[in-house]
Amino acid sequence: MTVGIPPVRSRVVTATPRSAAQRGSRSDPPALRQHGGAPQHLLMTLYADYWLSTGGRASSAALVRLLAEFGISESSSRAALGRLSRRGMVTVHRNGRRTFYGVEGAAAATLGDSVRRVLSFGAVSRPWDGRWTTVAFSVPEEQREVRHRLRTRLRWLGFAPVFDGFWISPTAPADDALRELEALGVTSAAVLRTDGPVAGRPLTGAWDLDEVRGLYEGFVDTAAPLAERVRAGGVTAAEALVSRTRVMDEWRTFRWKDPDLPHELLPADWPRDTARALFAEVYDGLGPLAEHRVRQIVLELAPDDVDLVRHHTTRRMP
Repeated sequence: MTVGIPPVRSRVVTATPRSAAQRGSRSDPPALRQHGGAPQHLLMTLYADYWLSTGGRASSAALVRLLAEFGISESSSRAALGRLSRRGMVTVHRNGRRTFYGVEGAAAATLGDSVRRVLSFGAVSRPWDGRWTTVAFSVPEEQREVRHRLRTRLRWLGFAPVFDGFWISPTAPADDALRELEALGVTSAAVLRTDGPVAGRPLTGAWDLDEVRGLYEGFVDTAAPLAERVRAGGVTAAEALVSRTRVMDEWRTFRWKDPDLPHELLPADWPRDTARALFAEVYDGLGPLAEHRVRQIVLELAPDDVDLVRHHTTRRMP
């Protein structure tokens, strides 16, 4: 399935230069996605799911034991904690011989924003005014890392490339795109809002909706039997922890793969609503049991901190 490109009748918003001090050191928005290897990624996911709501610190012993539930060795877990600390993703606190890890300040704000974006994805169909946001940019070859980060951020916002330096979205706000350009110091760029109807040459390769449909259908096939078991009370606490984390990981991919196009541009039988309902049922339904399993582990290894463990849901976000 292809989507058409609008005619260029637009208001232009240009990116203006900012100094390094103005740009600051803001990290990439997809905080849950880009944490290196699997143990690092899993550590951040578990912290987000069970400590972010309270802002608590998790003991290293409890985190290592939690990762063992997923088949990750102690050495790999401790190495991952060290890497996250060196990258500034977690803050280390020590109390005697005990070590604790937290996510604080800007890192906590970024992580919270990422969690809310993932949990709310697909929940509401936003009305579309028929206009498109386009981003045209040029980044020199010697700044390949900047170009890569810009592409990553644009995808996170829901843009897709028509060609390398021209990206388009029917729903992403122009101001969000401008902020990303400015944060990276990309000044050879323009953000445009078009006014015309969808027409013209097809956006070949911009959004592969057939691929996204297949991913949703695969998710439904996997999540539906699990949802039945949740309803029947047939899931143990240990299984709830692992299954809830995996469902979160699978749902997170749609925040990248699905451009969240307006209903006007989608086929009538688009499977996102069905998949979203199953995700919310499973993720929320397994929350109390999964939290219970985390509390069991924390109670054994850091009993004073058990009240810092609290799960959130798609309806009660951190």
